[in-house]
Amino acid sequence: MRPALLLAAAVVLAGCSGVGTEGSTGGYVSGNGSITVVPAEDRARAPTLAGDDLEGRPLSTAEFAGDTLVVNVWGSWCPPCRKEAPALAEVSKQYADRDVTFVGVLVRDKPAAALAFTRKHETPYRSIADFSGRTLLGFAKSLPSQAIPTTWIIDDRGRVAVRIMDEVSASTLAGLIDDVREST
Repeated sequence: MRPALLLAAAVVLAGCSGVGTEGSTGGYVSGNGSITVVPAEDRARAPTLAGDDLEGRPLSTAEFAGDTLVVNVWGSWCPPCRKEAPALAEVSKQYADRDVTFVGVLVRDKPAAALAFTRKHETPYRSIADFSGRTLLGFAKSLPSQAIPTTWIIDDRGRVAVRIMDEVSASTLAGLIDDVREST
């Protein structure tokens, strides 16, 4: 009986690590490419995300109440994050004067690597440094995700409208932002 218990524990622990499981890459859980769009009448309240940005300054999504908010979870070590960074920068610039605000959430990274990443990709928005991943627990009541990258779009009423679980293209993201803005 004891070997079976050890085997069961090993399987559970391996599943938690993300290594070698379906949908995982390089020791992290990648997304499956799914896009979940929530009808306006079914949307749950988005969490307020707060913490220090990459330069140690306070940042809270509460500052952007009334804006459509795009929240992107990323890490400089994440290949899909590197691929989608130009699209996120492009769309954030495209919507900068339309009450659409982008906020990144950096997870499991080193500050120096993250700052170098944002400079290299000319990221025009700030990121909350969430090294523990606790900030993202706020999405547990709406559309949770453990995948990196994940992007949420929060409508101008502060409700979670969309979750994208993998890298996103500029055209897809812009289309989803437009749909969310039209739905409220």
